[in-house]
Amino acid sequence: MPRPSGSNAVEKTLAVLDALGEHERIADISDATGIHKSTVHRILQDFTRLGFARVTDQGTYQGGSRILGLAGRVLARSDAAERARPELVALQRETGATVHLALLDGHEAVYVAKVESAKPYRMASRVGMAMPLHCTAIGKAVLAGMTDADAAALLARADLPARTPNTITDPTALIAHLAEIRARGWSVDDEENEAGVRCVGAAVFDHTDRAIGAVSVSQLITDPESLAADEVGPRAAATARAVSELLGAPR
Repeated sequence: MPRPSGSNAVEKTLAVLDALGEHERIADISDATGIHKSTVHRILQDFTRLGFARVTDQGTYQGGSRILGLAGRVLARSDAAERARPELVALQRETGATVHLALLDGHEAVYVAKVESAKPYRMASRVGMAMPLHCTAIGKAVLAGMTDADAAALLARADLPARTPNTITDPTALIAHLAEIRARGWSVDDEENEAGVRCVGAAVFDHTDRAIGAVSVSQLITDPESLAADEVGPRAAATARAVSELLGAPR
């Protein structure tokens, strides 16, 4: 990482974080970054307080649990997207629509892969974008892959704004709706998150059989070539099962 220029606090903080991967002593980190020892010490104290660093018995510094957790989540997303891509591409070819893979992150889901359709229009989604759970096909599929108690606990930590007139904003009604999704095997966002867009989703599970994300197929309502949800749903569910198996989910 280049040495920080000027007095930019963010650059200095990131430089110390980067140097912490190779150095443990304040003096060595200071030499590697060009940042004064007192500033390095202050940044490391903040890192320690926040869990991004820890002090060893020798009084040196090492990466903390939050760095390891963050790295693990990033690697898991990257690995999941890479493994799933052939299945996502196949689903896109089958449906002609835009296909996504998203993973659960707290009380939201984050897109980790997107396969664009050949349509003249483009969906506003992008890799790295977070989305709510209560009004998206991906989110509702993930919630349906949980127990009602776990889904309710997750929803209690999130706001449930009405994104469109079709959005379900009542937690009790949403929990009841999850039973329909489980019985059917796939979810539908019928203009609940964005007017004019219909999405179908199916949950993806990991090696512990825990719902960790979902596959979705997105189409414009006005597209004369769009497929009916009943036609897309089983295909999305089959792709989600294939992706789950690639991630080690029990068959």
